[in-house]
Amino acid sequence: MKLDDLRSILLSERETGRLTSVSPDLFEKGHAELAAITKKVYAIDNPFSDEARALIDETLAIRETLQDLFAIRSRKILALTMMHAEGNYYDREEVKRMIPPEKAMFDQITAGIEQCQEVLLHNAPHVTHAPLPLFTEAEPEGDEAAPIEDGEPQQEDLPLTPAPAVPKGAIVHPCTLVRVLSDMESFMGVDGRIYTLSKGDIVTLPERNAAVLSERNIVLNINVCK
Repeated sequence: MKLDDLRSILLSERETGRLTSVSPDLFEKGHAELAAITKKVYAIDNPFSDEARALIDETLAIRETLQDLFAIRSRKILALTMMHAEGNYYDREEVKRMIPPEKAMFDQITAGIEQCQEVLLHNAPHVTHAPLPLFTEAEPEGDEAAPIEDGEPQQEDLPLTPAPAVPKGAIVHPCTLVRVLSDMESFMGVDGRIYTLSKGDIVTLPERNAAVLSERNIVLNINVCK
């Protein structure tokens, strides 16, 4: 999904007060294009060249366009949920134009409004749902749990294991703390993030990017220890 295609879809979405029909994998295609451009940036020897800068600008434009698409379509969907909740007429064809995640959002918000109406308007009992657990219990490996010997801690005595914060298989890039010595244009780090640095900033950068900028006297490594 090229930037021009995304902008054309966004323009159509802005020109009408109704949801437009879009491909169900519109956002997936947008992220795939971002990944392809990012790969090109990584292949450029000089990350500060005009070519790299142009590609980075394109990624920023794609991200902004996707965000605008999400925002404008979400506002339309929220309006539909209120019309549905208030019993007003709404075009059910618009619901059919929602992509699956949008339809799930519509259903969840609609259900939440209806539950709130029952409590506030019809004096129904208010039921507080328990929050989702932040921790998961460590489960024994294998088909059966190992037998418990005398003196061993019972399952309920074992500490809870925090749910992993980093997805399995994700690449973690070592970082370093630096002080920025001069203003510079935005660039894409090896972690895929876009960095815009100004003189005097103290920021954490991926070590590979910090090393290149340090060699050019653009940043000063101020890590106290490694």
